[in-house]
Amino acid sequence: MIKNKFFLAGIIILTSFVVYYTFFDGGNTNPSGGLDAIVDPKPYRQQLGVKRIKKDQFLRTNAESPILDKSSFRGLSYFAPDAYYRVIARLEPFADKTQKLVVHMSDGSEEIYEKFAHVVFSLNGEAHRLLVVKLETTYSILFRDVTSGKETYGGGRYIELESFQLTTNQAVIDFNTAYNPYCAYNPSYACPLPPSENTLSMAVKAGEKYSPHE
Repeated sequence: MIKNKFFLAGIIILTSFVVYYTFFDGGNTNPSGGLDAIVDPKPYRQQLGVKRIKKDQFLRTNAESPILDKSSFRGLSYFAPDAYYRVIARLEPFADKTQKLVVHMSDGSEEIYEKFAHVVFSLNGEAHRLLVVKLETTYSILFRDVTSGKETYGGGRYIELESFQLTTNQAVIDFNTAYNPYCAYNPSYACPLPPSENTLSMAVKAGEKYSPHE
């Protein structure tokens, strides 16, 4: 996967710019020891805004950026931050830790991921289930939704899960941090395509949008 530069996107961008919820009361936990679904909307939006500005600066100036024409790059497009799309999901780890998933890449190649868990959550009054995959110490959700190919990248978007967003039976899934892979901006990159089971039947109007001209 590293040779296909998915981890280049994950390590360089997401490790730096994924929203770290230190401004949440208790650092994402509630008194019972579980994850907290409630956030203060104002600092939540402010923190997301700061991270997005920093990511644009990185894409505009860094040599590792996938943006080809940096001089005309005006920044990524996003849905407005909405805490509604930050959900606490039930985490259902696989009992068999050796299960693997063959992931198809955008260039026709394949990569092998570990199957880590399913997350089950509710949005728009419906229950949803997504597969979480793992490579080394990185946990990812590769998904498509009704916006894919319209308002967002047709190849799908990604969410990275940090260790502080996980307990033994819960996970914070924040669709406001959903991002496009590098291949959306530069065809020389190969990116993993979401497994078919990770197609949501709803429109997730959160996270990065996509325009071919960005």
